Amino acid sequence: MSALPVEIEVDELSLWLESKADVALVDVREDWEVKLCALPGATHIPLGQLPGRAGEVPQASRVVVFCHHGGRSLRATQWLRANGFSQAINLAGGIHAWAERIDPDMATY
Repeated sequence: MSALPVEIEVDELSLWLESKADVALVDVREDWEVKLCALPGATHIPLGQLPGRAGEVPQASRVVVFCHHGGRSLRATQWLRANGFSQAINLAGGIHAWAERIDPDMATY
């Protein structure tokens, strides 16, 4: 069982990033969505491509997975945990929550 929760809030992720914690970001949205807004430094692997591209998931102590609102990334997080990525964590509310609560200048859709 993982020591980390399955989901975290955007506020906690913001603190992790500010503190330079060992955390990697994985964006499972589609290409067109990433063109609208993105989190810097995130590895982009659309959800449907994740099984074939799991080797591209960064090796970090924590891997935070996100999408638009958190549904697809929750499925991705569950898949990653079932396939050996015990430190995968879903970003509750996705990039939309990030834009609303952390970066109000970020484009939303």
